[in-house]
Amino acid sequence: MGLLEPQHILLIVLALLLFFGGKKIPELMRGLGKGMKEFKDAQNGESSSAPTNTTTTNHTTSDEKPRV
Repeated sequence: MGLLEPQHILLIVLALLLFFGGKKIPELMRGLGKGMKEFKDAQNGESSSAPTNTTTTNHTTSDEKPRV
């Protein structure tokens, strides 16, 4: 008899669906995944504040004024 049997998992999923609703769950999972990635990066000694893309581009539209 395991800690999380299929009935327990189903009950947890149903409770989460009732509590948060169908639209909020993907956002919560995305945040959880991002937090786990940052935690793993911190364990490996990598810095998330360093930019991953070293090239910069300047995109302007006709409504925007170019930055000087």
